Amino acid sequence: MLDAWAVPPHVDVLFVGAHPDDEYQSLSTFGQWRERLGLTTGVVTVTRGEGGGNAAGPEKGAALGRIREAEEREAVAHAGIRDVFYLDRPDFWYTLSAPLTARAWGPDTLRRMVETIRATTPTTVVTMDPRPFNQHGGHQLAARLAVEAFRLAADPAAFPETGAPWRASRLLTQNWGLRGPVGPGCATAGLRDPATGLPQLGVWEGVRSPRHRGTWAQRERDAERAYRTQGFASRPAKVAGPFGCDWFSVVFDGGRPVAAPVVEQAGLRPLYAEFRDWARAVGLPWLANRAQPDYPEPPATTLPVAGRAPVLDGVASPGEYAGPALRLAHWEGERCAAADCAATARLARHGDDLYVQVEVTDEARGAALGECERHWRTDAVEIALDPRGDSDDTSTTFKLGVLPYTARGGPCAARDADARQGPAPRVRVAAAAHHGGYGVEVRIPLALLPAPPAALRANVLVYDSDTEDRTGQTRLAWSPFGSAQADPYVWGQVRRG
Repeated sequence: MLDAWAVPPHVDVLFVGAHPDDEYQSLSTFGQWRERLGLTTGVVTVTRGEGGGNAAGPEKGAALGRIREAEEREAVAHAGIRDVFYLDRPDFWYTLSAPLTARAWGPDTLRRMVETIRATTPTTVVTMDPRPFNQHGGHQLAARLAVEAFRLAADPAAFPETGAPWRASRLLTQNWGLRGPVGPGCATAGLRDPATGLPQLGVWEGVRSPRHRGTWAQRERDAERAYRTQGFASRPAKVAGPFGCDWFSVVFDGGRPVAAPVVEQAGLRPLYAEFRDWARAVGLPWLANRAQPDYPEPPATTLPVAGRAPVLDGVASPGEYAGPALRLAHWEGERCAAADCAATARLARHGDDLYVQVEVTDEARGAALGECERHWRTDAVEIALDPRGDSDDTSTTFKLGVLPYTARGGPCAARDADARQGPAPRVRVAAAAHHGGYGVEVRIPLALLPAPPAALRANVLVYDSDTEDRTGQTRLAWSPFGSAQADPYVWGQVRRG
């Protein structure tokens, strides 16, 4: 515990992230600040990343968390960082919801963060982006807590048991999505974020390090490759320019908020309305500017009723699926030719069961996993169902990951990133390999859905891997906007046939 230290370490800069590796895209900046300005940096990591995947071995849970801690300490050392503080909140399935994450992390996390700021007395706090679209809920919440803790650490009435008040001067949030200029001029471009209107601090990655005899972009890549469990060791060892900047939004300066014009949005969905209310409550309403994107019209299809139950053999035989084939489009990752990664899906209902058949074109086979979990690391199919059609996160949906093959030979299916993740004993799955790809077929009892399918929304996704290193290359989806696997607002409409 921080309050047990006899001499708490002082740092000039404190980074707050949710998982080991959240800091790596800013290590070029932290290394430069240390080398050029003599500023020390510490890292606060809210979880140990034990709920994520493992591309390097079989470990999971607490054992994986210990490995990821070691990877983080190895990575940040490339930027001269020694102090890493863990708050040991639970890392659980992938969600886009900060409120859902808050329920898992609990109210004590804010107190622990205030305690850490007071113990380390930084001048600058750097954190992630708190905005909700297309971003991990843990990242959002870590940023929200950092914003709140930045202010509360200076308030003598807030958590007085955690030490003397400390007023940091500057709060920065990472802005990974900003597309600014490249070259050394990016650091003096004077940009403002097009959404929030906040000024941007740019730190050029192409600066050469006299000590390390290379660019800080290369030093950051060396650090990134330390995250072997996350598959980052497969990234190219050498980087080449032209190099851009690490971008940060300046949220507080001189201990005071940096103001920007407020842009109100009408018709906010609940997830974005909640974020707007939070931004107002912390006195930074401009953070919610344009937070809700212009969602495209989702795709739609009909769910035909089959006269007889489809035979579970991985193939859509004549007469089994009367509805149209749903073509999946590129969603994330590398784009590839149709001969290497393409897919269609078909749906049917028979009695109290939903049948889904997915036909995948795939020239190269990925790794055969030993366990039926974390399917996104290799070739896999995912089926996402929102029975009521009004979910704000996946906790009230049904999500199923399907592996067409495993180290044991056959296919398997398991629930993922919903409120009942794990084995799916009543689900039946079959797979059929063929030249140039594979097919999977799944029977899902409708009774497994968290509610009767009154206004069903769905998405079907394919993960494509062409390597044995348990990392994916390409992702396809029927409805491919944003975070297609975790944002029910995106999923397509399935009407009764």
